[in-house]
Amino acid sequence: MDLFYREFGQGSPVIILHGLFGFSDNWQTIAKGLAENHLVVTPDLRNHGRSPHVPGHTYCEMAEDMKAFMEAHWMFSAALVGHSMGGKTAMQLALSHPDLVERLVVVDIAPGHAEDNHSYIFDALLSMDLSKMKTRQEAEAYLSERISEPGTRQFLLKNITREDDGTFTWKMNLPVLKQHFDDILAPVEGNEPYHKPVLFVRGSRSGYIKDSDFPLIKSLFPQAEIVTVEGAGHWVHADKPAELLAILKKFLNP
Repeated sequence: MDLFYREFGQGSPVIILHGLFGFSDNWQTIAKGLAENHLVVTPDLRNHGRSPHVPGHTYCEMAEDMKAFMEAHWMFSAALVGHSMGGKTAMQLALSHPDLVERLVVVDIAPGHAEDNHSYIFDALLSMDLSKMKTRQEAEAYLSERISEPGTRQFLLKNITREDDGTFTWKMNLPVLKQHFDDILAPVEGNEPYHKPVLFVRGSRSGYIKDSDFPLIKSLFPQAEIVTVEGAGHWVHADKPAELLAILKKFLNP
């Protein structure tokens, strides 16, 4: 799995993993902020961005992708920051290969089974025939009738790319992501807890990490700390980038 990636700065390595429907560009502001002290790497996960489109999409597969990626780039230990689906991928890597993960930051996702907050997005995207769209404005107008949140629409529209013949296509492998949506909602699994430092960051306006998730978090990650960013929703890095960057710098530079 030859994952596409971007890198910034130099120093001890930090790998940032994006969430569902995302790609490496989404975290560029945070990556550049951390690059003052770190080599920051932002890969596109499988079936997203410019990385390969493949049939499978489970957390075990994505964790193995990251293991292979790190070894191929001579990174045998790194700090990981993961958001949502990327957070679960990072958790799975830490539980499966703890020697590879020096410390872990999980942004707005719990390790258990997630609630379905995206079916309406899949329905909207899959119902849109991109081959008939002439402009991005047409695509946004179509989505605006089905997705009310302007920020979510803009985030999703970043996944549209224009081919050489002028037609639009998706950067992400939408059919496979829909097919494996149950796998994306699934919990992470581990035979042994991960005993290194872990920070869970949640948005105050998001319900992805509930107080009732704390016992499961602590059972898998005994050293876990949990902080809440006031005024942030699920996309903490977009809603409160300065606040999140300060939290990350403090945790990643002990």
